[in-house]
Amino acid sequence: MTLKRVATAAVLIPFVVGLVLFGSTNWVAVALALVTVLALHEFFALGDAIGHRAYRVWTTVCAILIVYAQWVATLEASYQLVWGLSLHRQIGRFANSLGTTQDVFFLFLLGVTALTLWTKRPLVEALPAASMSSSGLLLVALPLSFAVRLHGHGLEGPRLLLFALAITWAGDTVAYFVGRAIGKHPFAPALSPKKTWEGAIGGFAGSLLVGFAFSWWLNAPVLHLLAMAGVGNVAGQAGDLLESAYKRSAGVKDSGTLLPGHGGILDRIDALILAIPAVWYYWVFVYSPGN
Repeated sequence: MTLKRVATAAVLIPFVVGLVLFGSTNWVAVALALVTVLALHEFFALGDAIGHRAYRVWTTVCAILIVYAQWVATLEASYQLVWGLSLHRQIGRFANSLGTTQDVFFLFLLGVTALTLWTKRPLVEALPAASMSSSGLLLVALPLSFAVRLHGHGLEGPRLLLFALAITWAGDTVAYFVGRAIGKHPFAPALSPKKTWEGAIGGFAGSLLVGFAFSWWLNAPVLHLLAMAGVGNVAGQAGDLLESAYKRSAGVKDSGTLLPGHGGILDRIDALILAIPAVWYYWVFVYSPGN
């Protein structure tokens, strides 16, 4: 299992780092949309396991529109890509009306209304379908979409997104090996029996070390970077446990089998789902560079 985890990480991490550092925000948005679609597919499968079938196609369409709305927000906020703004204007009135995530959620609501009232699904499925669909957008698509906002946040954007990824990867890796080596005290036995307090503390320390290392690369005070790393790690560990709760509810060990040694896409990105928006909100509203 450990060998498979390492091999999978050795393939994926260089690709992701290269995309973040050298790819445009456009390509990051495209890649994130693909990851979101795959993650939603696994999330919906968890719902299927307990008989709660989502409106898969409609929710997936709205998830992609959320990523699109976040992409538009980065362009309008930073004026980075003039041609992108031009393209956005040329898409037409309908697309321009979907310029914010609030608009997408309202469109989603209209779609769920239509699907509930005018499809032939049994009425007993109406509430579970709406619940799973809404949960997919709120718990997976929306928080992940902040990766686009981070990457498109000025010249520091790519390094900020890499910061969020690196503190999460370091925290997960250190927690895994410290927990295996010296872990004795269960951290959340009902949700994840193998997680220990020793691993959690080790993972927190690992994130802080990465935060300190980024002080040579990100234009921010060390204390803010350490605080941001700490907040991101706590959020990431909470995201990890949250996904564990979903899996326990569905009675499965892994969300999927796409990534050898890791399970599914959700198993690999669960910590990022909360860590990425936590880093975004800290940087913009707590540190507030330029204000």
